[in-house]
Amino acid sequence: MTVATKTTAAEKPRFSDLLAHPDVRERWEKVRKFFFLRESTYDMTNRCNIRCDGCYYYEGDKQFAAENLSAPDWRRLMQAEKARGITYVVLAGAEPSLVPELLSVCYSEMPLGSIATNGFKKIPESVGYKIHISVWGNDETSEKTRGAKHLLQKQIENYQNDPRAVFVYTFTRDNIDEASAVAADLVAAGCSMTFNVFSSPVGYAGPLRHDADSLLRTREMMMALLDRYPRQVLFSAYNAVAHTSGQGLHALYRCSYPRCNPSQDIGLGRSFRQYRTDLNWDRSAACCVPDTDCADCRHYAAGSAVVTARLYRHVGDAETFKSWLDYVDTYLAVWVMGYEKGKNLSSKIIRPPGAAAGPTAGCSGSEGV
Repeated sequence: MTVATKTTAAEKPRFSDLLAHPDVRERWEKVRKFFFLRESTYDMTNRCNIRCDGCYYYEGDKQFAAENLSAPDWRRLMQAEKARGITYVVLAGAEPSLVPELLSVCYSEMPLGSIATNGFKKIPESVGYKIHISVWGNDETSEKTRGAKHLLQKQIENYQNDPRAVFVYTFTRDNIDEASAVAADLVAAGCSMTFNVFSSPVGYAGPLRHDADSLLRTREMMMALLDRYPRQVLFSAYNAVAHTSGQGLHALYRCSYPRCNPSQDIGLGRSFRQYRTDLNWDRSAACCVPDTDCADCRHYAAGSAVVTARLYRHVGDAETFKSWLDYVDTYLAVWVMGYEKGKNLSSKIIRPPGAAAGPTAGCSGSEGV
């Protein structure tokens, strides 16, 4: 793997120079059409049909919010969200597949979005969101860490040949070597996949938490699978860099979500909300994966907003800009129905530009975008 060198300020190209190559300009024009996306997230239910070690949902106070199962109330919420400029919804929960009628209401009002599910129960095909199916290893590991027998088999049965489905393999410290066989099974079944990195909930010190060695091995496995299955694996070299570095996303890029970002002037700091099951939200806790340890956050959902929002950091040289375009192209392919990922423009391992200095713990960043 080649490590790209850093360009000095004096050598920084004009933006028009970065777009001079036809492939780069074409990719830029492709991704910029989706800059209108403005997300918020919604907990649909506080119930789940399995229980996973290290689960984000069952940390903190959100699990104790009362469930509002009123379809009219959810419809009014979606209408109000549209009115304030939200164009994309992320439906999560505990387990959103347990409330299909509410998913249908959300889809009828806000047709761009995604659902995070464990895949144990199939979501009706009439709900046309992208569906992210969480995979934490092979069936033996799933039974050990998630209490579910034959889960991968069940997930594939439910979502094989479903254009909505993206299987999200979450790398923990213990399941790195399993990823190769799991990927082979998914590819053989015609399934698309992407990668996540386990990010510890606040206070979690269990065996899933990464260390320096496991992050390195995770990166190597990601790159090997991307090379082996370039069409089925929705990922890029820069995705691997951003999510397996020694520093988390907040230290590298400064997190844009309200929990870490006091600014309400622009971007996610102004628009993003994380609604609980009672349809209320708390700005001080609002991020895409609440109750994650911010210093350890390498979550793919966080990066999809945090890294893509940092265009201005990635225009210092052609290779860095191409890497950023690969990241955005990956993000859109994973999150937007009908968007097809293109061939990656760069296979180089670059250093994240403009990484924040100072302590990595906590949420003291004030950069708002």
